[in-house]
Amino acid sequence: MGRKAMVIKMDIISKARELGKLIQQEESYIALQAAQTKADADMELQRLIGEFNLKRMAINNEASKKDRDQDKLSQLNTEMREAYSQIMSNENMIAYNEAKDKFDVIANRVLAIVQQSAEGADPETADYSQSSCSGSCETCGGCG
Repeated sequence: MGRKAMVIKMDIISKARELGKLIQQEESYIALQAAQTKADADMELQRLIGEFNLKRMAINNEASKKDRDQDKLSQLNTEMREAYSQIMSNENMIAYNEAKDKFDVIANRVLAIVQQSAEGADPETADYSQSSCSGSCETCGGCG
């Protein structure tokens, strides 16, 4: 590798590290980290997640048996759905999911711009593909 190519490679890596630092200073990233910390500290939420995982493992174990008990599987599925519902209605999980959705909009835009630029697109115009819009603005993070 020539000296010029090596300098360009190091410059790209340096810029990627700068971008990483900027991402970590972004408001939605900071909010996501705070929401993650709260969710991790919520012992009731962690208990529910543990319960959900145990039910899922029990379902997998029962389903893999030759003589599986369909009634037991049905009961475990019901219990797992109840645990999931409780997890998803927990205020810290709701806050985490909302913060993650907001950060994902930024992260996905950055990734799309980098990926498209690496594929030859103009970095000034590379962005989300508008063709993936479902038409529903309820869960959309924006069109750019």
